[in-house]
Amino acid sequence: MRSGPELVRASNEYAREDRAKTWWLLAVTLLAWATSAAVSVFAPWFPLRFAAAVVSGLVIVRVFIFYHDWLHGAVLTGSTLGTGIMRLFGYYLLAGASVWKETHDYHHKHTAKIVGASIGSYPVVTLGMWRGMTPRQRFAYRAARHPVTMLFGYVFLFVWGMCLSAFKRQPRQHLDGFVALLFHGSLTAAVTLAFNFEAAILTVVFPVAMSTALGSYLFYAQHNFPDMQIRGRREWEYTYAALRSSSMFEMPPLMHWFTGNIGYHHVHHLNHRIPFYRLPEAMAAMPELQHPGRTSWHPRDIFACLRGHVWDPRQGRMLSYAEAELASPDDNVVAAK
Repeated sequence: MRSGPELVRASNEYAREDRAKTWWLLAVTLLAWATSAAVSVFAPWFPLRFAAAVVSGLVIVRVFIFYHDWLHGAVLTGSTLGTGIMRLFGYYLLAGASVWKETHDYHHKHTAKIVGASIGSYPVVTLGMWRGMTPRQRFAYRAARHPVTMLFGYVFLFVWGMCLSAFKRQPRQHLDGFVALLFHGSLTAAVTLAFNFEAAILTVVFPVAMSTALGSYLFYAQHNFPDMQIRGRREWEYTYAALRSSSMFEMPPLMHWFTGNIGYHHVHHLNHRIPFYRLPEAMAAMPELQHPGRTSWHPRDIFACLRGHVWDPRQGRMLSYAEAELASPDDNVVAAK
């Protein structure tokens, strides 16, 4: 078993972009998006228009992975055209580059720490912390992790979290949050004027709402799954967090395509400069990456992820709220020191 630094160094072999392949995959993806959007506007039958809007929402998830990798420096680094396309997409999806990079870079450096991991991620508290929270703090915590928050990630996580809240907090640094809202709203209005309100819903609002809902749950399940492990600041180690606190999200090949292989999340957290299309290759080649904690789209696995809320350091697992309330006072341990 290689040490953490050795494992990261070994993964660098796969952290090399094939620029021609990146452009080809991006062109195919953008063509699929444009085609689905066109069908959602011009198809004569509403069920077909709606089905195209669903496909559009799925394709947007894949475009986001290009954006995500671009901000990590994994693809299109130094490309003027690529930078322009990615920035426009960030505005479209209400995910300005400044706030996303700030919070997501922090997330990668602090994944699965008991204290300090909630910036750019879903908050996690220990059983001891939960017992010490006020009713208002508990409500805020439950709201942040609630399935409704994920389902309406469009509003709660993107319009508010990525745009309004970030701009309100640091207007100069996060001006792109305001620009994203303006761009997104203007595009919706332009499509309404050019075609009709239904076209705006099916080409802008619904696909973004769908993609942000899927993305919100994916991000949750990648770090909140039954086999996850969390460590305090003193014991935390980067490679351990990547391999034990980031899931392998199993799904059919078509869904891996739509989600840009982000299901290979433990590989991504080991080395965020590996382009998304090389993540399966890296996992297959490195024995240490082949036994991660796993989850899937199966309702059983979704329920298992959603029922874990409070970390119990003594049992080494997430408890449901009901289990946390029934836990013995002897288990009131705070392992964040």
